[in-house]
Amino acid sequence: MTGFGFDPTGAVAHLRKVDPALAEVIGAVGPFGMELKASRSLFGALAEAIVYQQLSNKAAATIYGRIEALYPRASQGFTPAHIQRTADDKLRGVGLSRAKVLALRDLAEKVATRRLPTLDEAHLLDDAALIERLIEVRGIGRWSAEMFLMFRLGRPDVLPVDDYSLRKAYATAFRKRKLPSPEALAKAGEKWRPFRTVASWYLWQTLNK
Repeated sequence: MTGFGFDPTGAVAHLRKVDPALAEVIGAVGPFGMELKASRSLFGALAEAIVYQQLSNKAAATIYGRIEALYPRASQGFTPAHIQRTADDKLRGVGLSRAKVLALRDLAEKVATRRLPTLDEAHLLDDAALIERLIEVRGIGRWSAEMFLMFRLGRPDVLPVDDYSLRKAYATAFRKRKLPSPEALAKAGEKWRPFRTVASWYLWQTLNK
């Protein structure tokens, strides 16, 4: 595991200490195995997030590959300029919905005009400030921003309380009769600070058991 701005071993030890119930989950799941996805740029990471929304990984990967094929000379991936100069019908032709074309165009415009931070600048912003910047982009909601912080930047203390699968995992692991509300999950997760990302990862893994 590389790229994390914290010690995963220490994070797991902390969670075991502060929450005996979560310690049982950790014991059942095993070693922390969360992997970060490499990012060439903030634009590239968010463009991929937009394309993948509400699609299976296989379908989204196919569409994303078709977008890349539109720009065979872009060895480092397509850029805001590529999207800006490509006609809507050509983007729709690779399988993008109208909403996703509009979202990609908005993202490209905001990156090109420096209304969004670069990837290096994003690393310097705290979680709340960065999320507020990211959700200015059409098609990027709080959940997408949180996934970026967790799986692209490796931020240690993100708890995506609106994530249905996380709420389901919590209810199952902690033997709750019903799904917790986002507010209830946020309250329960206070004890996991400052490693709520790690706690979330462990809870998600229980769904695969």
